[in-house]
Amino acid sequence: VIDHPKYRESKRIAIFLSMPDEVQTEEIIKDIFKQGKECFIPRYRPQSNHMDMLKLSSVEDISSLALTSWNILQPSDDDNAREEALAGGGLDLIFMPGLGFDKKGNRLGRGKGYYDTYLERCMKHPRGKPYTIALAFREQICESVPVTENDVPIDEILYEDC
Repeated sequence: VIDHPKYRESKRIAIFLSMPDEVQTEEIIKDIFKQGKECFIPRYRPQSNHMDMLKLSSVEDISSLALTSWNILQPSDDDNAREEALAGGGLDLIFMPGLGFDKKGNRLGRGKGYYDTYLERCMKHPRGKPYTIALAFREQICESVPVTENDVPIDEILYEDC
């Protein structure tokens, strides 16, 4: 990942804080800060499909985050001091999680449409849609995954031996 040309040229990067069953992102997050890039993480709104990407100030900042009922660390609902990526300079790159992927760039998420809705918002930002890379295990690559007209294809999927 850290040698990927899109990663190297990106300055504003959104990345998920991984759950135990996902590709672990901690080392990537450390490298984002080491390289002097800006790091944004998701804050999901329960009972909706709204998600914001909020700025992390450092790797250590992660320890100040609240644990949600889904066991995801994220900024608390009343944390309004953080920059939201689309309120500022937008994003260059988004690393995306998922349950399954196909080689046509389709992604099966967890069913709420958070990332698809967020990408639609990105397209309305002056900077436009950021490049999207899914981080996957080889076992998550399928012949095809079900999609709807609201699903936004991913630009690239990285997995072992891809």
